This record gives sequence, C-alpha cells and structure tokens, in this order.
Amino acid sequence: MATTVAAPTTPPAPTTAPAPGAPALRLVDAATLGSSRRRRLPLPPWLRRLAGPALVLAVWQLLGTLGQINPRILATPAQVATAGWQLAGDGELGSNLLASLQRVAVGLLIGVGLGVLLAVVAGLFRIGEELVDSTMQIVRALPVLGLLPLMIIWFGVGEAPKIALVAFAAACPVYVNTYAGIRGVESRLVEAGRVLGLGRLGLIRHVILPGAVPGFLVGLRFALTSAWLVIIIAEQLNATSGIGYLMNQAQSWYRTDIIVLGLLIYGLLGLLADAVVRLLERRLLVWRRGFNGA
Repeated sequence: MATTVAAPTTPPAPTTAPAPGAPALRLVDAATLGSSRRRRLPLPPWLRRLAGPALVLAVWQLLGTLGQINPRILATPAQVATAGWQLAGDGELGSNLLASLQRVAVGLLIGVGLGVLLAVVAGLFRIGEELVDSTMQIVRALPVLGLLPLMIIWFGVGEAPKIALVAFAAACPVYVNTYAGIRGVESRLVEAGRVLGLGRLGLIRHVILPGAVPGFLVGLRFALTSAWLVIIIAEQLNATSGIGYLMNQAQSWYRTDIIVLGLLIYGLLGLLADAVVRLLERRLLVWRRGFNGA
C-alpha cells in the first residue's frame, strides 16, 4: 500500500509581541522616507530663493570689514544701507525713484502695446507678415543705445527721448515672442475649432490668441528687463532726476555706496517686475502644467 508523505512546510517566523510600554515598530517604504526628508525643511520657497543673495552679501560684508576691499572702490553692504537711509530721510531717493518709475511705466505702455499690435498684424495676416516682420527683424538688430543721438535730435533733451528708448527696447522682444506664439499654435487646435463651428473671428479669439499668451508673457519678461537696462543709461545723459541721474552725480564724488545703491534698486525693481509676470503666468496659464524641477 502506497504511503503519502506530506511536503515539509516552513514554520512561520516567530513573532514577538512588543513589551508593554515599548514603541511599536512600523515599516517605512522609500517613498515615505523621501517625503519625510523633504519635510525637514519647512521654509517657504521665497525664503529659500533668498539664501543665495544673502550668502553673497555676508561674504561681501566680511571682506569689507576685514579690509580686503577698499571702500573707495566698492562700499560694503552696511555703507550702502546707511547711504540709502540718509537719502530716504532727505526725500531725495523717493523723488528720483518716482521719476524713474514714471518713465519706465510710460515707455512700457507704449512699447508693449505697439509690439502686440504689430505681432497680431504680422501673425494673423500673410500680407502683414510680408510688410511688418522683415522690417521688425531689421529694427530689433539695431543697438538701442546707438539710437540715443538720434532720439536727442528728434525729441530734444527732455523726457521724450528717454521714454522713446524704453518703448523701443520693450517693443522688440514683445513683438518677436508674441509673433512666434501666434504662429506656433498647433494646426490641430485650429482644425478642431473649425469642426466645432468657429469662424475666423472665433478662431482668433478662442484658439489663436489664447495659444499665444505664453509667448507674450515671455516677451513681456524680456521687455521689463530691457526697459530697466536702457533707463540706466538714458538717465545718466541730460537728466535732472532719476536713479541714473543720482548715480551719475555720485560718480563725481567717488560715492560708491550711492552707485551700488542705485544698482541694487534697479535689480530689485527688475526682480519685482519678474515676480509680477510670474503671477500673471499662474493666473492666465492655469490650463498648462509644465515641469517644476526634480
């Protein structure tokens, strides 16, 4: 008679209950461990972005305090802050800053509006492309500051040439990127709009122009940067107010603290303008999800 032998079974691993009062053990996977490591820095993103500039300022101040940097060549951050406090108390800083802001605001309003108008004409119509695009490609290759003598001859030495330079510097990047955004709209979206019954105006309003918004915002970011770069030079020539004028006067007295203060103000204004464009991107481009970094 055959006998059946049962296969040997592996006995279960002995489990030991935790002692009374001892903490219970819990298995943690890699994803949970990674997320817990990321939560170790509860700092907001804007504060982490300031870590780099803060480190630069600390090293700069340390070198100045140790005498490694001549204050007549480059003032320390503490000296720059003192000069800013004095100018703000006298009211001189506020009046010159307001003058610069007014010039940039008017120049941007004219330049951005002109750039968008030309981009729409060249992007939507073939005859507009033939008449406008080739001309704008030549114009954008011209050096902005090289036009300053002509601006002075045309508009004199008042506010008009400074505003015209800012408008010229802002119009070119807005035109190039908005035009590229209009022509970069996918043809599949246009065909889908036609299938849904959209006419020419409907396609322009609901498909083409919304699709060109990302390109416009990129151009606006470049335009803001170009505007502040141009106004620095424009305010140092035949100007009686503005941050550039203040820096030019400080050069005569070797006041590097005021010169550095003016540069920092321009940098902070550019950073603030970039933050405004980022806010517009988050508001207007909620439908687009891009890569946010690893």
